[in-house]
Amino acid sequence: MKVLVSGSHGLVGRALIKSLLNRGETVSRLVREAPSGSNDIEWHPNQDQIYAGRLNGFDAVVHLAGESIATGRWSSEKKTRIRESRIKGTQLLSGALAQASHPPRVFVSASAIGFYGNRGDEVLTEQSAAGNDFLAGVCKEWEQSAELAAEKGIRLVKARFGIILDKEGGALAKMLPPLRMGIGGRIGDGKQWMSWIALADVVGALEFVIENQALAGPVNFVAPNPVTNATFTSTLGRILGRPTFLPVPAFGARLAFGEMADALLLSSQRVEPKRLNETGFRFRYSNLNDALSEILR
Repeated sequence: MKVLVSGSHGLVGRALIKSLLNRGETVSRLVREAPSGSNDIEWHPNQDQIYAGRLNGFDAVVHLAGESIATGRWSSEKKTRIRESRIKGTQLLSGALAQASHPPRVFVSASAIGFYGNRGDEVLTEQSAAGNDFLAGVCKEWEQSAELAAEKGIRLVKARFGIILDKEGGALAKMLPPLRMGIGGRIGDGKQWMSWIALADVVGALEFVIENQALAGPVNFVAPNPVTNATFTSTLGRILGRPTFLPVPAFGARLAFGEMADALLLSSQRVEPKRLNETGFRFRYSNLNDALSEILR
């Protein structure tokens, strides 16, 4: 199988490429710098530049590229980069795939559970409506930008990623230093739901949706058992053997991170992986304690 991956330097991209290569698949990377290998394909989404002729013949394309939402305060310039890095890149790639003479069978385009906005205790599935905050709006446009490929008959999977857990990157890597120093705790009242997924299951689910022709449209990439922030924090502290009795008040999170605090730290999303469950995907880690114990051992 021939697979093209964008966002190859990110946490998910690196892990996915490693797994695909270990399986004996042929992997090409969509890169913004000068190609370092014969399989690399250069593109410049900010300049609407991509060599469409090299997109022929892939079995699958996995699009993971986008400006990080978890670094730096959300200034107006940062928010513009967050939005445009997703919309422009996805429009360019999906349009080029739609025009290919030999298009891929499947296009997996990243999205996020931020699509749902702040929903309290409501159980959310792929059929749930979009939220109305900044991140929800970005996710909605992001997913719409991939539709050019679907209109040409390419099976489109919109991968709505939850909080991805791995000690080498993402949210967990940022939580570990303060907790290891014994200065961590729940954020706000701790009642907000965290829909998490281990990196190993992200990779497994991506490979699953590539191969499973029954899957199209939005797919929630989250483990079956979300937890509240208070439960997540206490579980992590117990595994690390560190106290978690110093909560971060909501106003403190907003003071430190601005608008990003409400979207990423205080927002509540209780998301169910309905489509993955219905089609028979088997999670390696459905329990938070087991996932964190394995990741941090």
